[in-house]
Amino acid sequence: MKTIFKIIKDFPWFLWSGWGSIASIFLFLAFWDMGNQLYGDLILPSPKEVISTMITLFTQQDFIDNLLLTIKRGIMGFGVSLTIGTMMGLIAGYFTTASIMSRPIVTILVGIPPIAWIVLAMIWFGFGDMTVMFTVIIASFPIVFVGALQGSRTLEGDLKEMMDSFHISFWQKCKDLYFPHLFSYLFPSWVSALGMSWKIVIMAELLSANDGIGASLAIARSHLDTPTALALVTTMVGVLLFVEYIILEPIKKEVESWRD
Repeated sequence: MKTIFKIIKDFPWFLWSGWGSIASIFLFLAFWDMGNQLYGDLILPSPKEVISTMITLFTQQDFIDNLLLTIKRGIMGFGVSLTIGTMMGLIAGYFTTASIMSRPIVTILVGIPPIAWIVLAMIWFGFGDMTVMFTVIIASFPIVFVGALQGSRTLEGDLKEMMDSFHISFWQKCKDLYFPHLFSYLFPSWVSALGMSWKIVIMAELLSANDGIGASLAIARSHLDTPTALALVTTMVGVLLFVEYIILEPIKKEVESWRD
């Protein structure tokens, strides 16, 4: 609870320290506008037109419903892969035999492209939520699993022996050794898996669903409606940036403050 209050207290400073990131976004918009002047509105609409289209979309209830549905599918799939991948990765890292046995399985899962999983899921589950969430889980699971595996395998034995010699309690070991070390491996894998989940959920909806942002993107593509397509893409990127930099990054900075 104390950690949560500290994150909230330091949040204005975190926003102030983000000016470098904001500057890079404006630089990207400048290159975007340059591309619009070179190639025209059909190929690359201007940022102003895309933002105007996005504002219009947010006034439509159907778009809001589709956005919430996509977020729900992404969060549910990501949550399942995070839970199962973290637990299985920690177990595999603790037991050498499990680690050796899991490597070829993870290699197979990573080697199969997401589009192949979408096709298989469409055959197995048909069109709808299950196909989308299954694809998200199976695509992001290896990322979380490998992060947890590496974190548990690299715990320093010397540090554990030193703490044992000082008769430090198990809770203190978890707080000062196990959790900070594991978190330094787990958090990057969670962020990578989150980005993968968000991309996969859109791709799966585009190919296998009649609702959600992915389905809306498919409709915009069929109508050659480039401003709407880019507005949808911008919305998806905005949601991901909000989750990663406004929610997850302050938590990461607080938990990893021991590095400073």
